[in-house]
Amino acid sequence: MKALATHRHHPMALLAIILMALIATGGLFAVLSPKDASAEAFSASDVAEGKKLFVSNCATCHGMNGEGRKDGDGNTNGSSLIGVGAAAVDFQVGTGRMPMQESGPQAQRKPVQFTDKQISQLSAYVASLGPGPSIPTEEQLSKEGADVTKGGEIFRINCAMCHSASAAGGALTEGKWAPTLRGVEDKHIYEAMESGPQNMPVFNDNNLSPEDKRDVIAYLNQLEENGSPGGYSLGALGPVTEGLFAWTAILAILLGCAIWLGAKAK
Repeated sequence: MKALATHRHHPMALLAIILMALIATGGLFAVLSPKDASAEAFSASDVAEGKKLFVSNCATCHGMNGEGRKDGDGNTNGSSLIGVGAAAVDFQVGTGRMPMQESGPQAQRKPVQFTDKQISQLSAYVASLGPGPSIPTEEQLSKEGADVTKGGEIFRINCAMCHSASAAGGALTEGKWAPTLRGVEDKHIYEAMESGPQNMPVFNDNNLSPEDKRDVIAYLNQLEENGSPGGYSLGALGPVTEGLFAWTAILAILLGCAIWLGAKAK
């Protein structure tokens, strides 16, 4: 200790302390930081092939390196993909939303343009640009032990205001909309919660745990299985369509009766 004390005023002492602090901080960050599972699951050849597909099909809008692009007026043509992760690519490309068919308020779902292998390769390349949400595993998508009741509560609190209580979707502002969640793969629902596509907020593990996401998906599956117990759902859009249908049907019946009585009176 006396030997160390004699060197505490050495000109290099402060530099040595700073260097040790940086090494310790870097080591702790490497140990404690979350790993990007998607990047670890892909091979170098997947990343290389994915880059070729990206340059051919996506770089026009998103930039050669996924950095995004703006037009001459400063408007964004394609957002940056750095840090969006493999989940965002698998969702957008796997549902046919990307590549976009035409410019508009938001990307519309359409037939998928790539094979599963190509989607995986594109996901690998974008995941290599920066850490982000990974594609969910079978374990994360397993609904074994899922709490449907809790999933319904979470859905009504966080999702129903846009997607409606029946998950049929609904209109938003400026020509945008919340799509229906019926007929959507479990994987894509999980990825949407993780990546927050279009106008949807991100529900990462700090907001909704993997168990919560599993419960929500189980609830949505049950909604589809139950169908419409009351008969024809009229799009499951609520009392507006139901009232319109009832008013139209009753009015048609009254008009029919009036015409029949008038014809009989003659």
